Amino acid sequence: MICMRKQRPPPKERWFDDYEAGEVMEFGDYAVTAEEIVEFARRYDPQPFHLDPAAAAATHFGGLVASGWMSCSIAMRLLCDHFIPPRSSMGSPGVDEIRWLKPVRPGDRLRMRMHVLEVKPSRSKPDRGVVFGLHELINQHGEVVLAQRGRGMYRRRPAAANQENA
Repeated sequence: MICMRKQRPPPKERWFDDYEAGEVMEFGDYAVTAEEIVEFARRYDPQPFHLDPAAAAATHFGGLVASGWMSCSIAMRLLCDHFIPPRSSMGSPGVDEIRWLKPVRPGDRLRMRMHVLEVKPSRSKPDRGVVFGLHELINQHGEVVLAQRGRGMYRRRPAAANQENA
């Protein structure tokens, strides 16, 4: 885990109050396999360039590639494993934008870069706030393969919420 700003609690131990706009963190290491690409495609995105290496070779991709939705799922897995704190996470009100920038191929190793764009306390519910982020999935060559802007709702540290209500 690389944190490129002042020291804060590790992401998995944070409350809403611990996030700061401008933070950038990198984490994770996910190895993509051909078998996983094909299995995901069979279940959710059965297009030839996700299912069949021979058919994929004849497309503009020149070989088997993962579904963009599989890339989103890998990003979510990395966020759950390395970023989203179980004690304070309240889910997500949504993703605003998803861009698939480069194909993900068998053998790729992916990691996540998380940019905290904005931290906004709730006006109506003082026990929580929303963290707006840019999530970038990066391959072993340093290329961004997926960029998405999303939001996560997090509980405030109990003492902070109690002080605000006093």
